[in-house]
Amino acid sequence: MIKSNGKYSVLVLVLAASGWLSAQEANPTEKPNHPDEAQQAPVEIGDGVPLYKIQVVARDIPAINYFHRNGPTKIGFEGTTLMPQAKGTAKVEGRAGRTSVEIHLQGLSPANGFGPEYLTYVLWAITPEGRPVNLGEVLPTGGKDKNEMTVTANLQAFGLIITAEPYYAVTMPSDLVVMQNVVEDRTQGVIEQINAHYTLLPRGAYAETAGRHSVLHPITRSERSPLELYEAMNAVQIADAAGAEKYASDTMATANISLRNAQDMDDHKGERKQIITYAREAVQTAEDARIITIRKIKAEDEAAERQARLNAEQSAQQSQAAAQQSQAAADQEAAKRAQADAAARESEARATQARAAQEESEAKAAQARAAQQAAEQSAQQATQQAEQMRERLKNQLNQVLQTTETARGLIVNMSDVLFDFNKYTLKTEAREKLAKVSGILLAYPGLKLQVEGYTDNIGSEEYNQKLSEERAGSVRDYLGSQSVAQANMTSQGFGKSHPIADNSTNSGRAQNRRVELVVSGDAIGIQESAPGAASEMQPPRQPAQPVPVPQNQSGTATPPQ
Repeated sequence: MIKSNGKYSVLVLVLAASGWLSAQEANPTEKPNHPDEAQQAPVEIGDGVPLYKIQVVARDIPAINYFHRNGPTKIGFEGTTLMPQAKGTAKVEGRAGRTSVEIHLQGLSPANGFGPEYLTYVLWAITPEGRPVNLGEVLPTGGKDKNEMTVTANLQAFGLIITAEPYYAVTMPSDLVVMQNVVEDRTQGVIEQINAHYTLLPRGAYAETAGRHSVLHPITRSERSPLELYEAMNAVQIADAAGAEKYASDTMATANISLRNAQDMDDHKGERKQIITYAREAVQTAEDARIITIRKIKAEDEAAERQARLNAEQSAQQSQAAAQQSQAAADQEAAKRAQADAAARESEARATQARAAQEESEAKAAQARAAQQAAEQSAQQATQQAEQMRERLKNQLNQVLQTTETARGLIVNMSDVLFDFNKYTLKTEAREKLAKVSGILLAYPGLKLQVEGYTDNIGSEEYNQKLSEERAGSVRDYLGSQSVAQANMTSQGFGKSHPIADNSTNSGRAQNRRVELVVSGDAIGIQESAPGAASEMQPPRQPAQPVPVPQNQSGTATPPQ
């Protein structure tokens, strides 16, 4: 709900449930990749957060958790590099069932300075998890560059930004962030401060939508007509470019009727309030049509992909059946030839003397025995070499981290004391140990490495699963940075599954909080396998030793997470 000092009121229609769910749809100014273009490879930015070059823009703003019903607090607004002269303040107050935000801004220049498709500004609340909420359109009130408005949000902790947009009813922010909130000395009632990391879509012309191409004409504005009228024209053109006439014709027809009503009234100098009412309805309906179109196109693409996959599977099955028939025919022919050869040998054997046949049989038996002995000797030598290499590798790894031999391979155990508390960041000691491990592994090319993360049973399934995956991923990435071949490494988190000790005690939980490096490969005579499969394999040459309880510097067991 928005309370504005503007002269005219606006008719607000109730959004359908599908409209709210569209909050995660693409911004209308997004420039999608052409289907023939290659995907950009992810790169590491900041603390290891993967972002895509060019395709994604990232920003950090302070998100504030305001005291509930404890009086107002003040925050500041400052312009970004796109609009450094902009500034302002806001008063935030947590009330019963909502949070009220009263903002005072100045220095906002016209939005079309960023391109013909941008006509207005929108105020957004960004949660610490990066979810955007449209709080309303920022319109001039008073002076030519002054804006005042009061809005409410159903959020507790959030940051505030202002973006340039093609119309007021967008459901995802563009990357044109012109202002954002800042924490000042006078900000009171802050319970915690969080860096809200939100991902914004790349800037691009709205002439291309969802991979479908069309040509649009930039909208030029007459100052005598309301801004809302040109936002409506912009919204209808963008929805039409997305293909809404095909995929959401009924909704687009409603949007076009509202737009024509607004244009007709503007041409005949009708009442300004009614022009704005029809125009805002056209914007909202056109945005609904655009989102419906995006979802239907996505559904079509997914259906086509499923059909293509089904066709490929059927073709593969047919090819396999034909190959099986050809193989069966070849087997029959081979059997016939074998029968003919057997008959010929039998005839030849009858023609030879019994003694010659006896000598030939004895010679073949001797050759078979010699070949068998050579094969057994070679297999025994290979087994001994693999055992020696496995024992040597185990001893080397044991000098760095606790290493045990199991049916799955050599398991190198990293306790959670090598990570920051409840985080997946590697401590300096952990990186030093992993650097030594990587140096050892580089001397044994071709080995496979499974990095597996585990937790105790404290906390939810989702939290433990995520933490175990992040810890395993951190170890894998660091080993990769130390030249261990990425193709030979995998990482997986198993959460609180596969405990190795009783979770009812502190020492047991400490053993369960771990990252295991499972080393396998032909070179050491052990094949790669998943957790739980070891019981179905032959036991190792030496029984695995129990994993000790991780100790901190004082020698006491690490407390549970």
